Amino acid sequence: MVRATGGCRIRRSLTFAYAGSTLPPERGNPFRLGSAPPDSAGRLGVSVGRHSVAAPAKAPSRRFILSIVAGVAVIGIVASGVYLWVGGHLNPIFASAGEPACAEIDELSIVADTSIAPAIAELAADFDADTTRCVETSVRAQDSADTAAELASGTLSADAWVPDSSSWLTRTASTAASLGLGEPQATVGDSVATSPVVFAAPASEAQELAAEPVSWARVLNGTLPALLPDPEASAASLASLYALKGQSSPDDPRQFAGALIALGKSIPASADAAMTTVASASAPTVVLTSEASVAAHNADASAEPLVAAYPEEGTIALDYPFVRIGDAESASLDDFEVALGTATEHFLEAGFRAPDGTGEVDSPGVAATAPPTQTELDAAAQIEILRSWGVLTLRSRMLAVIDVSGSMEEPAENGLRRIDIFQQAAVGAMSKFSGEVELGVWVFSTARNGDLDYEDLSPIAPLADASHTQQIQQIIGSLPARLGGATGLYDTTLAAYKRVQESYDPDKVNSVLVITDGKNEDQNGISLDQLLAELKKLEDPTKPVAVIMIGFGPDTDLDAMKRIAKATKGGAYSATKPEDLGTVLVDALSQRTCRPDCG
Repeated sequence: MVRATGGCRIRRSLTFAYAGSTLPPERGNPFRLGSAPPDSAGRLGVSVGRHSVAAPAKAPSRRFILSIVAGVAVIGIVASGVYLWVGGHLNPIFASAGEPACAEIDELSIVADTSIAPAIAELAADFDADTTRCVETSVRAQDSADTAAELASGTLSADAWVPDSSSWLTRTASTAASLGLGEPQATVGDSVATSPVVFAAPASEAQELAAEPVSWARVLNGTLPALLPDPEASAASLASLYALKGQSSPDDPRQFAGALIALGKSIPASADAAMTTVASASAPTVVLTSEASVAAHNADASAEPLVAAYPEEGTIALDYPFVRIGDAESASLDDFEVALGTATEHFLEAGFRAPDGTGEVDSPGVAATAPPTQTELDAAAQIEILRSWGVLTLRSRMLAVIDVSGSMEEPAENGLRRIDIFQQAAVGAMSKFSGEVELGVWVFSTARNGDLDYEDLSPIAPLADASHTQQIQQIIGSLPARLGGATGLYDTTLAAYKRVQESYDPDKVNSVLVITDGKNEDQNGISLDQLLAELKKLEDPTKPVAVIMIGFGPDTDLDAMKRIAKATKGGAYSATKPEDLGTVLVDALSQRTCRPDCG
């Protein structure tokens, strides 16, 4: 875009850069811990440089977008010439005697992820001062998630973008397609810097953390508590999930699903929020984030110092590539891309690694040298991981319907009854739910409440309500005393379906979870065919309610359960062994990712 100023024509050029992450093929990298940061007197301060970038406030919203002032144009008359103030330097607009005037000024507009924008702003100031051309380079700091949304919708005004990960381009293309738009025009260049994904922990817990090597495997099996900012907004979080997926068993998808559910129980608003609160965790806990974010955190003298631990299996690095937007072209833009690509020492000083992952970072809390990393993510795998995360962490609204017929008192194993096994599994499953999950409880057998086979013991309400959670725990504890009667399965299922549909919440996953150890035994109730016919009549695409059937023990009618589940686009599961019940409960939750096409 060309604009005239005081007889000079200014052509606006925009710059855009982008970065990505991936899991390395190398295995068995040794556990390493970053050096503990010094006390507050020895912590580093932040110097932004001649091109200033507004520092992001630590706010809970990940959509808080910062305005960046990259340069203030001030025209002054100095001696015999007129000058333009750009990034702390006076560039001539009208030449002094004997020198040619600037016919036009190239304005380069760069959007950069907030993590790297200050370092790029400093380089922009030097670039404008040193170039032989008349150039004004502005740098705008913005979260990559917000910039990706602008690019997908066609509203991004910039020549180039430097996101923290090239994984955003895959997501941008997918978002644009969902909006009915064409794939955004963007050309991915080389990486300008990298930063490996690490496990960040309070420096005060460094020795305890180092007692056992940190690993993705420990996060998978739940022995290392971890906080994960929303991967929909964080490339480091998506890279972490990609690494966890790579380390999980391909023969047991429930392992990865279980990790997603556990990580989704408490989702920090941002990496900053997670790093601020991790020190107050009741047990040693790590934040899955980038090494550069740990360095930036420790540069704040008021912050609780952190150390970066490096997973023994290896890790993924964010790749910060330079991405041109649209058809932006100019010699100045070419030169600026080269300047970024050759500024390795500058980025090392800012807490980043070289594009190939090498280089030493002199920053408290991080290792001088990083382990080998990989920086490419499979596009299809990224989308599938995000889809699974979105479904498994979408807050549920569930009515649990529990069989308390007399057969639940039969022996299972190790001296325990079927009802005892269920109680243990139910307590374990509840521990995985976040406070945003809404849960209600019915029990059923036959003729429990007059002519009704079911009894409403607790309404559907959020588990964030401590009194409601306590009520459900008390109900679970009281189940053995409620045993008796036969199995009134069909009447109860229909009534539960109606109840959830009548109180449907469009912002949640609405479902009925039926746990039974037998087949329908109510001779005075409806038949299976009548139940299926009623469910078909009640089906409402605007109010979908999935019925999830879990058969427990050898006496269940799995065929009937499958037919009920299919009619409601739910799922049917069988736990023939007592020890399988807990796993089946997790599987039932994770199968939300495949409905209505579950196998």
